[in-house]
Amino acid sequence: MSRVQSDLAVTAQGLVKRFGDRRVVDGVDIAVPTGAIYGVLGPNGAGKTTTLRMLLGIIEPDGGTRTLLSEAHPRDASDRVGYLPEERGLYPSMKAREAIAFLGALRGLPLRVGRERAVALLESAGLAHAADQKIRKLSKGMAQLVQLLGSIVHRPDLLVLDEPFSGLDPVNQERLEALILAERDRGATILFSTHVMAHAERLCDRLTIIAGGKARFEGTVDDARATLPERVRYRPHQAGDGVATLLPADATRDGAEWKFEMPHGGIEPVLVVLIDAGFGIAGLTIARPGLHDAFVRIVGEQETVKQGDAA
Repeated sequence: MSRVQSDLAVTAQGLVKRFGDRRVVDGVDIAVPTGAIYGVLGPNGAGKTTTLRMLLGIIEPDGGTRTLLSEAHPRDASDRVGYLPEERGLYPSMKAREAIAFLGALRGLPLRVGRERAVALLESAGLAHAADQKIRKLSKGMAQLVQLLGSIVHRPDLLVLDEPFSGLDPVNQERLEALILAERDRGATILFSTHVMAHAERLCDRLTIIAGGKARFEGTVDDARATLPERVRYRPHQAGDGVATLLPADATRDGAEWKFEMPHGGIEPVLVVLIDAGFGIAGLTIARPGLHDAFVRIVGEQETVKQGDAA
């Protein structure tokens, strides 16, 4: 019987998980579109790993519901899922090719097929030379990529990666990003957690920001960046002490330039005043803050609320 393609690969409503008296996850909602790259962002200890494990059925929630590839019981979809856990683990005496084939076999892929695909995957990842090397002989980054290849060798419909970039050098981070994009292009849905904004900004179609066990934001990268006003950098043609009095109150000096948030009335009235006063415009740039800035603001607001509650 053919499966019906759903618009959502993963859903969660009101997920709750308690450890003792502490709510590690507190009412999280998630909706991951099929075929998208979706990020779960948050500081260390925010509840990202616990959320992913509940979505996968590794641990059961204390409240809420979730579906995985349209299955109400996530384990029923396990053969269609690839998973890279936060705690890496491969048998050190296994050769890279065998390790990849073995991980595929755990998801129902015949070992012979797994070995054939492992060779091709290692070659595409720039690791062809490592096919017959034992895991213990590989660098940490290479071993981590081998484990990732083991999570995609059975060509899953959903790939779940928990902090996949942690501990990787820039070269292997770039290889990992290429692998994630290749899986998306193949048709897989990718769900990954991270606290490094640069990767999320480059890769994610949508994302959720979790802080203190709660989802504080959900939307696109542009939606997150739009939570902050644009930033203006202005350099006068004619310097003078009077510039500061004509700029918004939050303006700060950076060498020959001034930086400030876009005023509510736009930049044009400010520029007119500066030109009329004889300062002119030698340089002007307007930019939306990056995802990192939005993340800091969103998470910082949560911390402010928490401190206020404690007070």
